[in-house]
Amino acid sequence: MTRPATPLALTSRSASDAELLIETLSARLLNGDSATTVLEGWCEERRLASAARLVATRVPGPDRLPNPAQSRRFALLDGEVVRYRHVRLSCAGHVLSQAENWYVPARLTTEMNRSLDVTEAPFGRVVHTLFPKRRNLRLLRLWERDAGIPGPSDLVFAIEAILSDRSGRPICEVSETYTGAILAEGSV
Repeated sequence: MTRPATPLALTSRSASDAELLIETLSARLLNGDSATTVLEGWCEERRLASAARLVATRVPGPDRLPNPAQSRRFALLDGEVVRYRHVRLSCAGHVLSQAENWYVPARLTTEMNRSLDVTEAPFGRVVHTLFPKRRNLRLLRLWERDAGIPGPSDLVFAIEAILSDRSGRPICEVSETYTGAILAEGSV
């Protein structure tokens, strides 16, 4: 059973507490190979749900082509194309991040591509059998402590990374933007 989580109470937490939580999660994401796994562990630790499972809800809008630098990093072979998937990742109703994924369908299985097309499964869960390794390109801090405690929809940090399969071949480039909802705590 999932109980509603509550955001940090302004009276019981400080901006320094929020900053510590943000730094802790960003460090875990930078050191992990799967943002999905890290976020589900975070949701469990923060007691947001009894079964902390992320849902990837599509964000409507046009597809975005990879920029020239992304295309170079993919080292595409003849006939390979890049697809785009933009989702909001949530746990127990809290939108923790938005993720833009550019991926090479030819480097995934048919079942993985189908799952990315028709389910709300996060990319990391879909491709976990490829044992992806994550290489971070950039961390961008979007929230400053002197701005007070971020609200659930405030943007707090962003990470850009490349996921490669076990052979080292890039399969995806991701741009993740995390919200103040990462500070939510529940009572499950």
